[in-house]
Amino acid sequence: MTRTGNSADTTPAPTPAPASVRGPVLVTGGTGKTGRRVVDRLRALGVATRAASRSGETRFDWADPATWGPALDGAAAVYIVPLDTSPSPTTAFVEQAVASGVRRLVLLSARGVDVPGYFGDGHEVGGPHGEGERAVRASGAEWTILRPGWFAQNFSEGVFLDGVRAGELALPTGDGRAAFVDADDIAAVAVAALTEDGHAGQEYGLSGPRALGMADVLDEIAKATGKRAAYVPVEASAFRAGLVADQGFTDEEAGLWTDALIPITTSREAPVLDGVRRALGREPRDFTDFVRDAAARGAWG
Repeated sequence: MTRTGNSADTTPAPTPAPASVRGPVLVTGGTGKTGRRVVDRLRALGVATRAASRSGETRFDWADPATWGPALDGAAAVYIVPLDTSPSPTTAFVEQAVASGVRRLVLLSARGVDVPGYFGDGHEVGGPHGEGERAVRASGAEWTILRPGWFAQNFSEGVFLDGVRAGELALPTGDGRAAFVDADDIAAVAVAALTEDGHAGQEYGLSGPRALGMADVLDEIAKATGKRAAYVPVEASAFRAGLVADQGFTDEEAGLWTDALIPITTSREAPVLDGVRRALGREPRDFTDFVRDAAARGAWG
């Protein structure tokens, strides 16, 4: 993204990667929240990188296995942003990746996938993310699993953005709290795992350094922008219906998003995790830093 204003980027500059790990690296979801950040960081290191997506420079479609082979050809490592469907195509993709010569896999999973009831009573433990985790563990390649919680960027470029801009964020999260993680931290950990030694066989739970409620989040944004949005608690059924009516979600998609908020409602997302510190040797970026930088880029107008 292009930075506006005079705010300096406080993210440490990447250290050039060793020649032995200079790719090529395939990044699936290469235009998404974490994927494009991984691509940018890898290229800043001088690593040959393929940004893969349905409309990206390297064509890749989870629903079209014929696109997998050309994307994988010659790749040494892969950042996997999986499709959240069951049965998961990640298992077949991992098998093909290893058969094609990929030696290192970094999987984007999710916080709480191994915790019963984390996303509500109707969700089995693991789900599609669990299938992907089992696939990389059994692959024979070096693997690292990332388990981030809710992204801070959902307020600046995701599902919460329209509500913030409109001045009213209506969510079924009650007084729940979450330690929102900056997608830049997720990308930094992913790049470390893709390019450095010492991360094989690691699971990194990723969070921000402190928990905030929705009203706290909007206070932070108001301090940076001078524009205050109100948090309006709503029932889960009303929120789900609004996603379908106002944002064009299918009923299934709306149900998944609504259930995904349960860990915030219950404050299961509140505990601070140590994955960023273990992987990078530093504390995760604070929500205040995320807000400052997003405001400087004009995220909220």
